[in-house]
Amino acid sequence: MIAVLLAVLVVSAVAGEILVTRGMKLAGEIDDFRPLPFARSLWRALRGGWLPAGVAAMAISFFALLALLSAADASFVIPATAVTYVLNTLGARLFLNERVNATRWAGALLVTAGVALLAL
Repeated sequence: MIAVLLAVLVVSAVAGEILVTRGMKLAGEIDDFRPLPFARSLWRALRGGWLPAGVAAMAISFFALLALLSAADASFVIPATAVTYVLNTLGARLFLNERVNATRWAGALLVTAGVALLAL
């Protein structure tokens, strides 16, 4: 059960972050924070569907995290989610068409490796 919850947590967290990023990039930059222009920007982001889907995925991730923390130690759960750094970088490259240079790949891999070492 713990492995299933961990998989749900990782997949939904990565999906949520990629979907929210996609939605916000399509909606455009928010540069005016007065109430009416901000509401228009928010409406543009919500209307596309990517942002609500991302928020839903993040909600699933949050509840999977709560369930996982009730079933396993935080010292296991938190390090186990470090794989999201690499998967988010991969998702940014594949789904958002971002250019990811070698330095960013190395950073994501080093963070994940460092957390894995702490978990040992």
